[in-house]
Amino acid sequence: MISVIIPTMNEVGNLPSLLEELGTHHSGVEFIVVDGGSTDGTRQVELQKNVRLIESAPGRGIQLKVGASAARGDILWFLHADCRVGQGALAAIKNEMAMHPESPGGNFRLLFDGDDDFSDWLNGFYARIRACGFYYGDSGVFVRRDAYLQVGGVRMLALMEDYDFNRRLERLGETRVIESPPLVTSSRRFEGRHKWAIISQWLVIHALFYLRVPSMGLAWLYNSTRR
Repeated sequence: MISVIIPTMNEVGNLPSLLEELGTHHSGVEFIVVDGGSTDGTRQVELQKNVRLIESAPGRGIQLKVGASAARGDILWFLHADCRVGQGALAAIKNEMAMHPESPGGNFRLLFDGDDDFSDWLNGFYARIRACGFYYGDSGVFVRRDAYLQVGGVRMLALMEDYDFNRRLERLGETRVIESPPLVTSSRRFEGRHKWAIISQWLVIHALFYLRVPSMGLAWLYNSTRR
């Protein structure tokens, strides 16, 4: 069974279309939405679908951990609510894991939906860093349950919880990249911001993460810079 785990916080504008694309009628798949306290009607949307709704404290690291703890599947698939998945994504995960039983998990080729040069640049940049084994939660990370438990699961960090988990996962063995269908993610986080300011923030946060600056401080820096 695959457990699809989607953390939400005020995603009423994105969640319905994601659930429709996923098709919640699949047998052998469970859908878990972990809401961190939405105030925009997100939870009401979820209740109209064939999904399990779990409420938790806010914070993606916390929500992912709560969802994984409640999941029954032997493969966990973590999805952001503002992504779009192509037809056949669930089947692609099943096939990839069946064909590569030695692999602990993987992710999808990531594309950004922005119609601008920076989004195009990001598409190439993410492909290059993935070839070096670096990727993030917005690329739809999937993992075998036993591998998830072996690396200690997602840590309840305020920021970089995905990078932290993926780096530990990589130590277990070669992870897989599903090229088709790709996963498309929203470029909304970059709206109104200069390209080099975004890149500089990315570099600074990674450097501070490696210097073991507490994740709450990193989250404050990330949010204040975006504002």
